[in-house]
Amino acid sequence: MHTADVPLAETAAVPEVAVAPPAAPAVVVPAARPGVAVPADGLARTWRPGREVDVTAVLAPLRRGAQDPAVRRGPGGEHWWATRTPAGTALLHLRPRPLDGVVLARAWGEGAEHVLDGVPDLLGEADDPAGFEPLPHHHRLVEAARRHRGWRVPRTRAVLEALAGAAVEQVVTGVEAHRGWRRLLQVAGEPAPGAPTAPGGPAAGMRVPPTAAAWRTLPSWEWLQAGVEQRRSRVVQVAARSAGGLERTLALPRDEVERALRSLPGVGVWTAAEVRHRAHGDGDAFSFADYHVAKDVTWALVGEALDDDACAELLEPYRGHRYRVQRLLELSGARRPRRGPRMTLPTHTPATARGR
Repeated sequence: MHTADVPLAETAAVPEVAVAPPAAPAVVVPAARPGVAVPADGLARTWRPGREVDVTAVLAPLRRGAQDPAVRRGPGGEHWWATRTPAGTALLHLRPRPLDGVVLARAWGEGAEHVLDGVPDLLGEADDPAGFEPLPHHHRLVEAARRHRGWRVPRTRAVLEALAGAAVEQVVTGVEAHRGWRRLLQVAGEPAPGAPTAPGGPAAGMRVPPTAAAWRTLPSWEWLQAGVEQRRSRVVQVAARSAGGLERTLALPRDEVERALRSLPGVGVWTAAEVRHRAHGDGDAFSFADYHVAKDVTWALVGEALDDDACAELLEPYRGHRYRVQRLLELSGARRPRRGPRMTLPTHTPATARGR
């Protein structure tokens, strides 16, 4: 779920940084085994996490608006996710069964094995909350951590998807961003694989985000029809030209990932953080340079809405877990009172002129 309604302008790009993986990568992205046939009813796995898992809370940041064609919530905490893997497209269905202590997973498409292998990471198994302890006087955070024990930072391993979505959300309202993302997937993505996507099925109409080639070659008028001006579309297209290097950032140490991402023009501290706490599972990737987040977090912790610098100082005791603080407070509904007028939507793009 997009919680940053109006991110501030990105900072200038830093000098180019190589994104090749280290000689002994800490993380290996598995490829699907060639020749593995996926039956009509998909491939199935059962994951026993041995801890409480709140699937809805964990996956909420992946959903870019209620009508996101790539992410869908179903009854009973079920979730559908359409994504692109190194092996091809995939559709993943997750059904939590908390009383049995399991999450049932089923997947379709060429990337079915890849997404099934990644279910533990997707639901936060790679996230390490060790060392995170809310300070006693931060009462809202203490309560949020107690109430949301089943939440962990997700790790999708889909870097280009996360960056494209974040770039579309730069410097616009959530309504504009979600509308643009939906339109772009409809025109440049492709149908999600599997029988559940048939008309009338639970995943009917779901779309896989575009390939790097499709992002690179999408005509300018399609971007404008989606309400995405050249400044944002250029960020996505430049990133798509570096898609291989972006995916290799999954193998980099955490402290090197932000530098690698920000080597791309148009990717600043906010966009890099949005990618890191989705694709990389980085619990420290706080959304600095956001219009609301620092103010909301400081208000929740000390009762006063402060700027990024003051927020960074306040969060220093939580270094390594600063996004964890942010997200737990978001889950608890801690938002400062809004007293100013709401931002208005633009009327000069084809998408808004046509009421999309």
